[in-house]
Amino acid sequence: MLLIRNATIINEGKSFRGSLVVKNDKIDTIYTGVVPEEIYGRAQIIEADNLYLIPGVIDDQVHFREPGLSHKGTIQSESRAAIAGGVTSYMEMPNTNPQTITIDAWNRKNEFAHDKSYANYAFYLGATNDNLAELKRANSKHLCGIKVFMGSSTGSMLVDDKKTLQAIFAEVDMLIATHCEKETVIRDNIEKYSKKFGEDIPVKYHPLIRSAEACYRSSGEAIELADRYESRLHVLHLSTAKEMQLFDEKPLSEKKITGEVCVHHLWFTDADYDRLGTRIKWNPAVKTKKDRFELRQALINNRLDVIATDHAPHTLAEKEGGALSAASGGPLVQHSLQMMMQLVSENVISKELLVEKMCHAPAILFGVKNRGFIREGYFADLVLVNPNNSYTVTTDNILYKCGWSPLEGESLSSTVHTTILNGRVVYQGGKVVGEPSGQMLEFVR
Repeated sequence: MLLIRNATIINEGKSFRGSLVVKNDKIDTIYTGVVPEEIYGRAQIIEADNLYLIPGVIDDQVHFREPGLSHKGTIQSESRAAIAGGVTSYMEMPNTNPQTITIDAWNRKNEFAHDKSYANYAFYLGATNDNLAELKRANSKHLCGIKVFMGSSTGSMLVDDKKTLQAIFAEVDMLIATHCEKETVIRDNIEKYSKKFGEDIPVKYHPLIRSAEACYRSSGEAIELADRYESRLHVLHLSTAKEMQLFDEKPLSEKKITGEVCVHHLWFTDADYDRLGTRIKWNPAVKTKKDRFELRQALINNRLDVIATDHAPHTLAEKEGGALSAASGGPLVQHSLQMMMQLVSENVISKELLVEKMCHAPAILFGVKNRGFIREGYFADLVLVNPNNSYTVTTDNILYKCGWSPLEGESLSSTVHTTILNGRVVYQGGKVVGEPSGQMLEFVR
């Protein structure tokens, strides 16, 4: 039995002082008053004065690079970094090698994660131009969704056949998650800037190549398809002010079309390319200060529903080059909660909204069973955050296999004090505790 005593519990739009008892893998009792004396002699106690207690973060978009790209990261290394950052559950993308585009490949990922994952896990099944039959076979109980690349991708995973796209939206009875960037717009922009710079286009032109218009046109097409076929659509890593007009300002419970924003688009702007170069090169690109402002506002007014990372490690060698040659993506899953806590400390968002968008909303949106909330009977996936203990990101405390972060040298205002996964302390005092013990996520839809 575990007793978390006198924490500031942040849950379901409220913050209150309370204590919580964990028995086995579940939250047993939540106390807002005095804890019965008999509990003390039977429980391991965590004194939580001046700490925030929140549900474990659910990250609905990560790339852990296994199989086939394990020099960048592995399920074991990146899930270990995740729990150090308060992320207790993740949903991993299919663009590995081999790609997760068959049920057999999806099953193999789950088998591997069973033994190696430090956090709870689920995997997307990827769409291609010719695997519709496989998508329709998918079992929704443990599959988080179907990933459709309507923009940048690797190998055969760019779905650019109009008839195939229509069939996916019309016939797949499952959440469809999309990467939206219009390839024709991007190609035209590459041609434009190649005439000026040749093949070595400076990285600061990356957001002009992978432009706001490329994002807007592709997101608009996805939404039009979803509207036409009444599909369940989730648009990933939205990055522009213009796209916000495509989304409704209403509660999540009333939506069939939802949107995600990633921490890097809430944190960086195009002014940071001069300082950080390709370390902040993502697809979609980090864009302007105005874009960042409107994304933050869209969280507050419920146009945007979920905060994620798009954690995508590459080696520093792979990040060398310019707008065309450097790899796109970067590691963030260890620091996403602290980044958002920094925005809380700067009064950009409230701590209650942080919990809603990083914990509650992913659980609701995907139908995650008995996680994402602090409720009696739910799995004890919990995080204690010290909001008054600053943390500086250095190469010495980075757990990503790639060994770097775009945040190196930054001091963040909070620290992840303790992470509890399925009722067990798995991270405390700056150290990962124990062996991998993540569970397969279950979905109720």
